[in-house]
Amino acid sequence: MWRSLWRSIDRFSLQHFKYVITELQQIRVVNKQNSEAVIDLLQTIVEIVTYGDRQDPLIFECFMEYQVLAEFVRVLRISTSAKIEAPLLQYLSIMIQNLDSEHAIYYCLSNDYINNIIAHQYNFDAGDLALYYVSFLRAVSSKINRDTLCLLVKVHGDVVVSFPLYSEALKFAQHGEKMIQTAIRALTLNIYNVSDDMVYQFVTTPPASKYFSDLVSSLWEQCLHLDALVHSTEEKCTLQKNKDIFLETDKIIDDLYYFKDILSVGESRLHRVVTQNLLSFLIFPLLLPLLQLGENKGSHNISAVTSLYIVSRLLQVVGGKHLINAVAGLLLYHYITLSERDATNGDRTGISANASALLRSLNDINIKVCSGSEAEGAEDININSLLEHLDEHISSNSHFDGSPKDDNMCIERIGIFAYLFSDNDSLSLASLFLLVTLAENKDLEHFPASVIGISQSQDLMFFNCYLRPPVYLLQKNHDSAFPTVDGSILVRLMPQIIKALLKVLASQPPVSPPRQWHTGWFLRKLLQCQGNMLTDEHIHLFNTSYEQSHECLQKELDGCWFDHIPDTIRHEWGSCKKALEEQSQAKDPLFALELAICQQPMDGSVSSYFAWQRMVDAVKVFILHLQLKAFFFMGVLLEKPSLKSWSNSDSGKTYRTDISSASFGSEVSLGSGIPCRIAFSYAGVRDIYLIAVARGISGKLILVEKHPFRSQRGTVIAIAPLAGLSPKIDEDHPTWLHLRIREFDSKFITASAKQSTVSNPATDGRWTLGFPSAKACETAHLLILEEVCKQRSFVESILAPLLQDDYLGNMSDSQGD
Repeated sequence: MWRSLWRSIDRFSLQHFKYVITELQQIRVVNKQNSEAVIDLLQTIVEIVTYGDRQDPLIFECFMEYQVLAEFVRVLRISTSAKIEAPLLQYLSIMIQNLDSEHAIYYCLSNDYINNIIAHQYNFDAGDLALYYVSFLRAVSSKINRDTLCLLVKVHGDVVVSFPLYSEALKFAQHGEKMIQTAIRALTLNIYNVSDDMVYQFVTTPPASKYFSDLVSSLWEQCLHLDALVHSTEEKCTLQKNKDIFLETDKIIDDLYYFKDILSVGESRLHRVVTQNLLSFLIFPLLLPLLQLGENKGSHNISAVTSLYIVSRLLQVVGGKHLINAVAGLLLYHYITLSERDATNGDRTGISANASALLRSLNDINIKVCSGSEAEGAEDININSLLEHLDEHISSNSHFDGSPKDDNMCIERIGIFAYLFSDNDSLSLASLFLLVTLAENKDLEHFPASVIGISQSQDLMFFNCYLRPPVYLLQKNHDSAFPTVDGSILVRLMPQIIKALLKVLASQPPVSPPRQWHTGWFLRKLLQCQGNMLTDEHIHLFNTSYEQSHECLQKELDGCWFDHIPDTIRHEWGSCKKALEEQSQAKDPLFALELAICQQPMDGSVSSYFAWQRMVDAVKVFILHLQLKAFFFMGVLLEKPSLKSWSNSDSGKTYRTDISSASFGSEVSLGSGIPCRIAFSYAGVRDIYLIAVARGISGKLILVEKHPFRSQRGTVIAIAPLAGLSPKIDEDHPTWLHLRIREFDSKFITASAKQSTVSNPATDGRWTLGFPSAKACETAHLLILEEVCKQRSFVESILAPLLQDDYLGNMSDSQGD
């Protein structure tokens, strides 16, 4: 008997569950005094219900019989302390997320219990209540389906008049907390994917449909903010501002993927209202600077480079036939209209039929996207109005009058094509990228890709050209409504485009390596399809650029990082080849903004870190030119050169092992070391020996302290690389020798291709050595220069094959042998 009194209570038993419910029912008010006890009761109930849903059906029957959810609603209403709200929502979220049986889920969503909890007046001003509330809403949305969604809406006739779960969630759509924004978007997608006709009607009708216009408006504000960051960075470049720009682009891309998810639902009304808003409030304002319709004013004040980036991203991420063809049609409207007018004047270029098809397709997009808009109450995107604006611009512009002009010169002044030949290489590369992105898009169906100059062939895209198009390409277009034409835009402009790209490479002063790498990628892509037929002017421009890259690399052989040039070539060779061969740039148009952002100044005299960056840049640019030269004249990209001669082999002189392999703290022979003195801040003045040794590609300056018991031996107390020492005798004190020590360690950069910048590079070290006499100081100075010269000579012997003018010829000869 007494033993039974000490038995522990089974906390998951039906008896204990009824006891806990009774305790909760006896609560008449929730205040500061009993709030903790009430929270414990709520937690216990949720734990037992979650257990019972899987293990004991009687527990959930009791849950329904006692109408426990109604008790949760009552607790909210009788509470005078906001402290109870967050845990109550948290426990309900846990319970709903863990319910598995359809019967349990159906009951929880019925009887308006959930709607009453959603509609309760909460105070979200303090604490994390908003996060718990939104998590609760998301948990509810994860359990809805076509059978249970009707339990959360109020219907009058065949129309949904109230949907608290959706309406209350949208109030947090623009919340500053990222987690809350993510939860709301997941919730809305859960609702859209249920495929309920009445709910679709509700969400696409005002006032609920305002959510989509607010989303697009918010995205437009982010675009303006990004543009402001880009231009503020042009004035004053800092690493923090660069970071801010990339964070802002991440936000924009997240929003674009959300739009893609909504459009992927596949419901026509939802697709229509989202497309309408994207075209009206985002795409058209972005295209205005690209159409060059005079100066942008007011809310349309966005630069061309930012517009090019965002439009390219939008086409890549969101896509869709309506968006793709609307963007392509509007960007090419000037050119198509001129071609159409030329055709009506009897000058048929073979493209007038395409022009008519394009104009008809724009009108078709206008009709399809805006059909039914009166039912949803959405605004008309009014493509026709924009086309009228474009027509007026063409009529009033002297470039487009009827006077005879050179066709190519006229095209160069039209809309986006003017940017192809801009002095700003950021604009020229970004605009070319956008045209290529359009032409290669599979959804480009309303007008032919040949209008732009691209034909599709499985995985590869080839620029049509008037040289010798592949036979299979002609066969593919044989039955096409739009046959391949020699008058396509990029084909007609190809020589000018190639010339503009080569001018970027040959510009003075040279542009940054990222710009040259992207330029090289475009050159290879264009010339692959043009048969590598370069004009004499093209070849002259490239040779000029090649010589510049050659000279820059030669200068680095006299720099403080010459000993790292061979390893840098080996490391960067694969990166350059990959950038040219695998078309990595085609996946990410972020380079449009990266090129517009100013680069950190590099001054080798200030820090060895900046000298390192300059050397790496010189290597990158030279490899690019070498690869392009091979592609232009041999039609291939070069494989990595043999590394056999790059080992640290002996240059002919034999050194004792203890010197060449010396490390800090090791014992070495003093040999021909020169005695001197050095002052350390932490150890005072010390008598040491200076030993300079170069072996192959490596070189060391070693400071050795004489061993107290072994006269011909010493302990290494400091080591510095020979390269970059820049020894200099003090003018006022001829017995003092000043040395600069490279403190920056490049190993962590060469180990990771992604690491390219250092926020706080180390300051170079300074050593001052004191010698017994001026003659001894001069001897030490000459010794260091001699060993550095030996080291540099070995590096030059390694690089000599790459740097000689007939390197490609020698390589092809060796391959033939």
